[in-house]
Amino acid sequence: MIKKKLNILFVASEVVPFAKTGGLADVSGALPKALGELGHNIIVVMPRYYQVDKAKLTHLEGALGVPMGPIGELWAGIYTAPLPNSNVPVYFIDYEEFFGRKELYNDDNEPFKDNDNRFIFLSKAALQLCKKLNFVPDVIHANDWHTASLPLLTQTRFWHDFGNVPTVLTVHNLQHQGNFYKGAMDVMESGWDHFDPTSFESLDSINMLKGGIAYADAVTTVSKRYAQEIQTPEFGFGLERHIQAHSGKLFGILNGVDYDEWNPSIDTKIAQTFDVDDMQGKATCKRAMQEYFGLEINENIPLIGFVGRFAEQKGIGLISGILDGLMEQNIQIIMLGAGEKWAERYFSDAAARHGGKFGVYVGYSDALAHQIEAGCDFFLMPSLFEPCGLNQIYSLRYGTLPIVRATGGLDDTIENFDENHEHGNGFKFDLPTHEALYWTIHWAVSIYNSDKKAFKAMQKHAMQMHFGWDDAAKSYEDVYRHTIANRRKH
Repeated sequence: MIKKKLNILFVASEVVPFAKTGGLADVSGALPKALGELGHNIIVVMPRYYQVDKAKLTHLEGALGVPMGPIGELWAGIYTAPLPNSNVPVYFIDYEEFFGRKELYNDDNEPFKDNDNRFIFLSKAALQLCKKLNFVPDVIHANDWHTASLPLLTQTRFWHDFGNVPTVLTVHNLQHQGNFYKGAMDVMESGWDHFDPTSFESLDSINMLKGGIAYADAVTTVSKRYAQEIQTPEFGFGLERHIQAHSGKLFGILNGVDYDEWNPSIDTKIAQTFDVDDMQGKATCKRAMQEYFGLEINENIPLIGFVGRFAEQKGIGLISGILDGLMEQNIQIIMLGAGEKWAERYFSDAAARHGGKFGVYVGYSDALAHQIEAGCDFFLMPSLFEPCGLNQIYSLRYGTLPIVRATGGLDDTIENFDENHEHGNGFKFDLPTHEALYWTIHWAVSIYNSDKKAFKAMQKHAMQMHFGWDDAAKSYEDVYRHTIANRRKH
């Protein structure tokens, strides 16, 4: 039997390559493309932020009216552009007062005070846009707290048009839940009977993600391990019991990566291409990184890289606590990232103290991220929690062995090195302690120095692993069809 192709509305606050702060954008740029390749008819809706150049977009005629309760009806412009290398259209909601700002969510690390209104507006605008385009979705896919009002909106304010459409909510990072003043219930226009402890209410405030989890037909997370972890006090951020209550509709689907973008055999951003059958180019990439960061040029010194936000979640406290001790070993470390100011200062000072052995680039550079992946021997990712993680998967493809904490997607994707059978694709530790990280790095470096045969076998094994979006897209399709079938039963 030929399965019906689905109409999918996909709404997210950030989408690569248009706007990005984290992994949500990577997923929102890659998953719709993969779903489109499966033959589904999918549209993506996101804000037209200040950083998205209008000149590169196509303007749609007419304005979009968006009802916002006591705020009144607001009128937005609509722009569109295809997702690169696909036929999937992205629609940009253009409303200068909400989205014409330099940053996406914060100003100098302080969240915008009207983030609740901004993203309720995005969610409502996405539904209004469907009506304007005569696009009738079979399923609506919301992402994180920003669009977590969609499941309730379809069942209340927009019931007439979308009451029979199932919703899927993906939790990319449970730490960020969208906690706001309860008056946002009026802006949603969904009725105060939904402001209760089993849905949106939390300590007399609104918790957007909590409400989304309550009303969505299915909730997905970005790895199987993370779906289990968020039901525990350690990783649940206060929502573990709420998630346990909805565990019957919870699915863990590991993110894929875009191998058109992350592939050392075709990567134009790196010093020299290479692949699993010819690794010579990797040595050139390593030398390029040693030169760039002012390190000693020596192919025999193990080079360890880090790319990520300078945030506690990413384990930067663990790294900073042992950095001086690590520098006593014969290793080199390079870091690319930005975030918490103390960390930016600390690592900048460390680069001055340990010149020739440690280098840092404070900020973000996509090209440099590729070059670090290609040029390092090891990739450091000691996250306190990691819903999925993508850099460890990029690292595998580039033959750069990950050193990770066994949590979330890191645990799902990295096979710990087994010295007895010389098998594995990386090095893992369990406890988030300085000692555990220090000795795991020491162990990895000792294998590099003393057992080149095992190290090279691990590199080859890592480079041959596949975590493409094709598998993940099929899993999401299964969830969509599951929710549609469930809706028809009731």
